[in-house]
Amino acid sequence: MVNAPKKILIVRTDRVGDVILSTPVIKNLRAYFPQAHIAFMCRPYTKDILEGNPSLDEVIVYDKYGKHKSLWGSVRFVFALRKKKFDWAVVLHPTNRVHMVTFFAKIPFRIGWDRKMGFLLTKRIAHTKQEGLKHESEYTLDILRELDIPILYRHLYFSVSEGAQGKVDGMLRDNDISNSEKLITVHPSASCVSKRWPADYFCQLINTLKERLSLKVAVITAKGEEHFAERIIKDCDVIDLRGKLDLVEVGALLKRSAIFISNDSGPVHIAAALDVPVISIFGRKNSGLSPMRWKPLGENSFYLHKDVGCRVCFAHDCEKGFLCLKAIKPSEVAEKAILVLQGHK
Repeated sequence: MVNAPKKILIVRTDRVGDVILSTPVIKNLRAYFPQAHIAFMCRPYTKDILEGNPSLDEVIVYDKYGKHKSLWGSVRFVFALRKKKFDWAVVLHPTNRVHMVTFFAKIPFRIGWDRKMGFLLTKRIAHTKQEGLKHESEYTLDILRELDIPILYRHLYFSVSEGAQGKVDGMLRDNDISNSEKLITVHPSASCVSKRWPADYFCQLINTLKERLSLKVAVITAKGEEHFAERIIKDCDVIDLRGKLDLVEVGALLKRSAIFISNDSGPVHIAAALDVPVISIFGRKNSGLSPMRWKPLGENSFYLHKDVGCRVCFAHDCEKGFLCLKAIKPSEVAEKAILVLQGHK
């Protein structure tokens, strides 16, 4: 292995779930280099996931769609990063910009995947993630294995602040949910149409669970995705929290939840990190997008996925009306949720 670093920059500038699944890398690096200064470079909307992580010294925000989008904005960011004099850059997700930024920031040792200008790295690992042979969390840890760093920790990390918990508890009290009362939380939105279970299926699921369980239901979405739950809000008696919570507050809500039911999306990994029972609904047969790579982790985490015989998965360009999603019936999800709540896994 190369010389022990004094300052390490971990880089991941993609989505919420990806960053959460990378948190074991932080803890394993901290265990191996207890005296090192460890920073994490991320996008603005994943910053809250990382702040408060006891294994991190610093969170650096790269706003590639905002103030750092222009050439001059990126140049200023590179010079600011160069002044920090990092010894290592551990690039967990390959992008052209990230490879250029770490290269021009003159970080001496840069390790990552040999893809998207991977030639700018000083140590490259063959990119095989598209084969989906293991979980994304394990792929991130492969970079540490390449450096002979022992993997002592695999559990995901997500921190919920007292302030966020207090705010959510107050919102629930406003909806007649006492501090000791649990509820079911449902997340019917997702970043891609190939991940979205039909809204009428969610309605049927919610109504079934409300009939069979004495629990209230809260519905959440990201800000800007509220419309994916319009029918649910109209047709079901639920607590409407769409677009009202930031990521840490989502975690606070999940801590108050008996179970979380969601499309394949970032919040399922928040639930998994908090050991909240979660059921994730998966479509798509593409190996790199499959549950093998993206399912929620942990003993209380479950998923439903069906193979409807597609030879090739076109994901968001599906020519069969997303039959794989429609093949997962509300009754199946309801039965699974009830079994989980009864402790039968």
